[in-house]
Amino acid sequence: MKLELCNKKVQITLNNGQKIKGIYQKYFNDEGKILINNVFINEKDIANIRELDDIENHMLLYKDYIEYERRLSKNTVYSYDNDLDKYHDYLLSQHINKISSITKENISNYLIELSKDENLTTTSIARKLTTIKNFHAFLYQHEYISVDVSSSVERPKLRKQLPKVLTVEEVDRLLDIEKATIFDYRDKAMLELIYATGLRVSELLSLTMNDIDLENCVVRCMGKGKKERMIPIGEYVLDSMHEYLERRPKLYNMKKDDHLFLNNHGKVMSRSGFFKMLKHRLNACNIHVDVSPHTLRHSFATHMLENGSDLRTIQELLGHSDISTTRIYTHISNQKVRQDYETYHPRNKK
Repeated sequence: MKLELCNKKVQITLNNGQKIKGIYQKYFNDEGKILINNVFINEKDIANIRELDDIENHMLLYKDYIEYERRLSKNTVYSYDNDLDKYHDYLLSQHINKISSITKENISNYLIELSKDENLTTTSIARKLTTIKNFHAFLYQHEYISVDVSSSVERPKLRKQLPKVLTVEEVDRLLDIEKATIFDYRDKAMLELIYATGLRVSELLSLTMNDIDLENCVVRCMGKGKKERMIPIGEYVLDSMHEYLERRPKLYNMKKDDHLFLNNHGKVMSRSGFFKMLKHRLNACNIHVDVSPHTLRHSFATHMLENGSDLRTIQELLGHSDISTTRIYTHISNQKVRQDYETYHPRNKK
């Protein structure tokens, strides 16, 4: 069976549950290994191996397209891949395994199934539909299908929610870290930098030692679509970065890592690791609000706008390709004006 699968696209499920899709290249009888996508895998680690169906084959083509041609980030590719896997599972449950057999009704019914999941928000469902639409548009544009059945599927109506932000006073409390350990210095530097620049968390964690220029007071960031931008940094960041970099070698293990911010194992910090650190720091200064790592980016933009910054400047600093994305912060600012008016005007209420 394994020899018959050579040069075919397969899915390998490992004993730990991990799934790998790619081209089956060779089976090594003597060594007990198989070769897939130029990577050797021990046969004893494999729980199951099967050939991909027609839909999965096209999904794999799409994954290669967004990863290598569009050069989307690893997190985005993973998210798309996960969405399409669940879409494929649903189609199989409806006994559909060919791309040409998918109809508009199949997609609409899938959205109805998703809406029954109480853990999924309307925003999450809309994102999954975007993935499906992008996938079918790719198939149509590259002539794998003659009709894009997803194009007329309506998106769920979203209730616009303004992003949560911290107040300036809350940010000051968060950044007022009493420094005793190397992790205190690291956390202080990370939080100062992300608030001072509005970096995305993925951008912050991907920074290397070569991306921070303390002499010229700038940080170089590679954003979405591999677009590079240079962001100025101020005195608070400079001071905290100098203090952290003096102590950073203490985080090394046997192997030196060039990433700017390291975890307690001497490796690059993960997104979940940053989130845990942020929650710990918020609790330590008695800020009990439901925030995400992106909240600091929203707070940066909102506070810049409230202090008189031009919207185009904020767009440039955030790395938004379209200024309409940046305009949401004007709504936040206007909301604060309304709140302040209702709170402080002496004749607001009878």
